[in-house]
Amino acid sequence: MGGMPFEWIVALRFLREGRMQSLLIVAGTTVGVAVIIFITALVNSLQASLADRTLSTQAHIVVRPPEDVPSRVVDPRTGAVIARVEPRAQRLRSIDQWERVFPQLERMPRITAASPMVTGPAFALRGNASKSIALVGIDPERFERIVRIQEHLVAGRYRIGPGDAVIGVELAGDLGANVGDRIRIQTAEKADDVFLVTGIFDIGVKELNLRWVMVPLKTAQSLLNLPGGLTNIDLTVDDIFAAERIAQEIQAGTGLLAESWMAINGQLL
Repeated sequence: MGGMPFEWIVALRFLREGRMQSLLIVAGTTVGVAVIIFITALVNSLQASLADRTLSTQAHIVVRPPEDVPSRVVDPRTGAVIARVEPRAQRLRSIDQWERVFPQLERMPRITAASPMVTGPAFALRGNASKSIALVGIDPERFERIVRIQEHLVAGRYRIGPGDAVIGVELAGDLGANVGDRIRIQTAEKADDVFLVTGIFDIGVKELNLRWVMVPLKTAQSLLNLPGGLTNIDLTVDDIFAAERIAQEIQAGTGLLAESWMAINGQLL
């Protein structure tokens, strides 16, 4: 064996003299590696499937106004707290200076889509039926890049112009409404308007199918008494698992509340 190292000589002799044992070792190693590869592929596929199903109905990051916190009135002489001012409950607030913030978010290198939104509570009425809903004012083209509603339509078209509304299949059933019917939307402040149902969707989440009524952005701003305002900005990013880090960067840079899908769906993760 010439100048072959001693370790190689021992290894070759072992393999030659214990052929069956060597075959079993090779076969066991091969099966073990194959199992690891299979399980890794299965886990990655499951992870991708769960993420896709979860994110098909929500933004990767939602930007909102910072939350109200109780303020204190302090006696300057003693330093004692003499009063506490609690924030008003259920008050819709607009993102401050969103016209400046929105272009900044769109230009961020990791952001792939941004959609302005106004959303708030209201009631949908038709005949004797009355249902509590979430009125969602959107820019249809921008929102479609966040949640692909067109892929989930079961009737009608994704047309959201003045006087139009697209609603969920569960809500349509509760109201007895079909495409071409009209429903009335009324807010807690008694503002109301009548809409033509142009589309019905089923995005696989009963709560959203039961509550979402999508109307034009300006219409929702008017009904919810938030003229020119936005309650949130929905964003998608190029790497879904970087969403939390990007959300923290947005929050630090803008002072706004930025929640990633990873924070919202903590139990899933």
